[in-house]
Amino acid sequence: MTGSVVDIAGERLLLLPEKAVFWPAEKMLIIADIHFGKAASFRAQGIPVPRGTTTENLFKLDALIDIHGAEHVVFLGDFLHARAAHASSTQQAMLAWRERRRELRLTLVRGNHDKHAGDPAAALGIELVDEPHAVGPFSFCHHPDLETGGYALAGHVHPAWVLATRFDSLRLPCFVVGKGRMILPSFGSFTGGHVVTREPGDAIFVTSGEAVHSVR
Repeated sequence: MTGSVVDIAGERLLLLPEKAVFWPAEKMLIIADIHFGKAASFRAQGIPVPRGTTTENLFKLDALIDIHGAEHVVFLGDFLHARAAHASSTQQAMLAWRERRRELRLTLVRGNHDKHAGDPAAALGIELVDEPHAVGPFSFCHHPDLETGGYALAGHVHPAWVLATRFDSLRLPCFVVGKGRMILPSFGSFTGGHVVTREPGDAIFVTSGEAVHSVR
């Protein structure tokens, strides 16, 4: 799989096809909007949706951690989808994963869904911070429109871009890279996307799941 390298605020970041960002200098994997327990939340309301999204998300995380040698994972908000995400099956899967990854540092920048869902279980050993959370030249946020002291890396929007020809169109998750902020696509399975428009100065990078491409 092929990522795309961008140089921002004097640092090199890798935009990954799997809808995440890797910061090699810090061995940091940056994830937006994983929404653990979203499917369970729908099922709790009687809406029949597929099972296994938590396991799928954890499998994707494991693969990226191993490929890139990540030592720190930062979640840019919406770690849990709702209070129903505290369901036993979801929690057991996450705790079993954490037991295998005890050496990994985890940080959660609280998002709007986290405030409703409540903090993750203490046994997960996640450092909990509020936005903006400064690390080097970056301000880690959930909301992309905050005033920050650094270059903002944010989520919340679940950005997507439509590639169109005369006869067909395709909607793909995308990274929106602007002068003062980057909006990451949602990492989680079953989270959907919101089609964005390009603002002046924005660069758009779409991901097919196999490669990241710049949109001209």
